[in-house]
Amino acid sequence: MLAAMPTPNPRYDVLSLGEVLLRLDPGEGRVRTSRQFTAWEGGGEYNVARGARRCFGLNTGILTAFADNEIGRLLEDLILQGGVDTSLIRWSPYDGMGRRVRNPLNFTERGFGARGARGSVDRGHSAASQIKPGDFDFDHLFGVLGCRWLHTGGIFAGLSESTALVTIEACEAAKRHGVTVSYDLNYRPSLWQERGGFPAAQALNRRLAPFVDVMIGVLCDEPPTAGPPIPGSADLFAAEDAALRPAMEKLAAEFPNLQTIAATLRRVHTASVNDWGALCWHKGSFYRSRDYPRFDILDRIGAGDSFVAGLIAGLLRENDPQKAVDYGAAHGALAMTTPGDTSMATLHEVEKLASGGDAKVQR
Repeated sequence: MLAAMPTPNPRYDVLSLGEVLLRLDPGEGRVRTSRQFTAWEGGGEYNVARGARRCFGLNTGILTAFADNEIGRLLEDLILQGGVDTSLIRWSPYDGMGRRVRNPLNFTERGFGARGARGSVDRGHSAASQIKPGDFDFDHLFGVLGCRWLHTGGIFAGLSESTALVTIEACEAAKRHGVTVSYDLNYRPSLWQERGGFPAAQALNRRLAPFVDVMIGVLCDEPPTAGPPIPGSADLFAAEDAALRPAMEKLAAEFPNLQTIAATLRRVHTASVNDWGALCWHKGSFYRSRDYPRFDILDRIGAGDSFVAGLIAGLLRENDPQKAVDYGAAHGALAMTTPGDTSMATLHEVEKLASGGDAKVQR
C-alpha cells in the first residue's frame, strides 16, 4: 500500500487543500459580450476532491477559506451538492466592500475551433490566499480525525507567501502521520508573474518534493511544452513519451521518496478537438493509458484535475497503477464532454471508456 493509515478508522479518504472559485460560464458565447452566465464551483485542488467523491465514492473534504457573505454561502452550497465535506472551511468576516477579504471569481469561456478557451480570474484578496500557518490544526486532522491522502498543488501554493508556507506545513504534518501526499505542479504564470516567475515556482516545488509521494507533472528548468509529432510513428504521443520517461526517471532518482509520477498527454488540434492520454511512472515501472485520438471536447477546463481524481482512486482503492492511469485518463476525457470544472461521470462510464468502450446510445 502507498501509506499506512494514521488512525484505525479515518474520517477522510482524501482531503484537498486549495482555493475554490465561483466560475461564471457564458456557455457558447464570450465573456466580453455575454448577458447571462452559468455558475459553477471550481479550483484545481478542490476539483480532485469532488471527482474522487462523486465518481469514485471516496470520503473527501476541502481545506479552504471563504468570506462570509452570500457568494461564500453559494460556494458552500455548490460544494455540498458535490458531496464534499465542508466542515473544515474557515469563514472570514466580510466588511461589506471586499477591501480586506473577498471570494474569488473565475470568468472562463470554453473556446471552440480556432478560438481557444480563455479565463479571466478575479482572485485578489481572496480568503483562501490569506490562509496562514496555524490556521488549520493538521496534527488533529491527520492524527485524530484521520485521513488517508492529502492532495494539494502549485495553484494554492502560488497564491501568496503565506499559502506557500501553509502548503509546506500541511505536507510536513502529513508525512509525520503517514498520510500519502499528492502534489500537482500546475504552474500558472499569472500567479507567479510578480513573485519571481517560473524559477520561483520551481524553487518552492523542490522544497516541497521531499514530502510528496505522488507528483503530478515533472519538475524541469523551463515550462514544459509538447514536442512535435515524430513523422511516421504509429505511437500517437511518441515524442512526448520519449521525453517524459527519462525526465520521470531523473526526478525519481533525485527524490527517492516519490512513489508515483504521472502526467497527462495532450496535443491540441483545435480548442474542440484534442489528442488525449496519460503516462505514469510507479516504483520503477511505466504505465500508459489508452490513447484518445482527436477527442471531441465541450469544455476542457478541469480535465487534468479529473485525471488526478481517477489516479488517486486507482492507487488508494485498488493499489493498481495501471488501473489508476486508466481511470485517470478516462475520467479526464469524460470531464471534457460536460460543462463546468468537474466531471459528471459515473464509475461505470469511466470503467467502460477505460476498457475501450464507445459512445453508442445506451438504452
